[in-house]
Amino acid sequence: MLEDIIWQEKYRPKTLDEIVGQDIIINRLKSYVKRGSIQHLLFSGPPGVGKTTAAIILTKDIYGNDWHSNFKELNASDSRGIDVVRNEIKEYASTQSLGKIPYKTMFLDEADALTHDAMNALRRTMERFSVGCKFIISCNYLSKIIEPIQSRCSVYRFGRIANDEMTKRLNYICTCENLAVDNTAIEAICYVAEGDMRKAINVLETASLMMLDNNVVNLESVYKSSGLLHPDLITDFIKRGLMGDKSAFESIDVMLYQEGLSGVDILKQMFNEVMNLNIPDKMKVELFDSIGECDFRISEGSNERIQLKWMVAKMMKLGAV
Repeated sequence: MLEDIIWQEKYRPKTLDEIVGQDIIINRLKSYVKRGSIQHLLFSGPPGVGKTTAAIILTKDIYGNDWHSNFKELNASDSRGIDVVRNEIKEYASTQSLGKIPYKTMFLDEADALTHDAMNALRRTMERFSVGCKFIISCNYLSKIIEPIQSRCSVYRFGRIANDEMTKRLNYICTCENLAVDNTAIEAICYVAEGDMRKAINVLETASLMMLDNNVVNLESVYKSSGLLHPDLITDFIKRGLMGDKSAFESIDVMLYQEGLSGVDILKQMFNEVMNLNIPDKMKVELFDSIGECDFRISEGSNERIQLKWMVAKMMKLGAV
């Protein structure tokens, strides 16, 4: 039943025109549809901005009813070694297409997860079977794709979805679902999602299942469903640290063990809020440096509670200067 479909699938764009925030790219993709053929394509950009959806819709528009027989999707993060290129990808690329279009299409998602050897093998496969198989390659970080692959593709850089575009789409979903939501909640979803439309829709759906105030999605339900804190609480925490208030140490335990945030979540929110603080630029630079150092230590396996309390000590020392 349609009601049982998760919203990110229920409201996934069905046409290129429904993809929001990527107008220039969409117009270029339409030209491929009009021409009836594509070349190797490379879509780069952060998660949730329409890369996969654009690849699928583009393929459907070109192949029509034959698209299922001529399209294969493979997530490189699941099989990132050279064997998947030598076996699965090469085998698919070497087979004959079905229907009027003289080539098949392979969509390789999260290709930046491939090993260097696998990328070199992919380059050779793209070169050898360029007539009978076109590749649409998707990645989050273009810099992780080797230059020989980039040079064989038309590169399209997908940007984060602007807040106004995201707001329009979320309001549309609320209307379709007959869901009451206040404006502050929509703003909070945009803050939490950071340009990721998929995440925004997931947060909205989760918040709708835990509405806390008169069956209206509000700020509290948004932040509870997103697993993040209200930015005002983070700002207050930073200010207390800079003022030497020892309660900032206690806040670390509250955020980690009561609110359930990870150390990386806390640092990410701190990073976002530092720019808005009314403090000297030099102090902001010092804070960014300390946040980066703390994030690096946690990523290397250090105890996040110890590192975050070190971060508080650094803030106190910085505020005392």
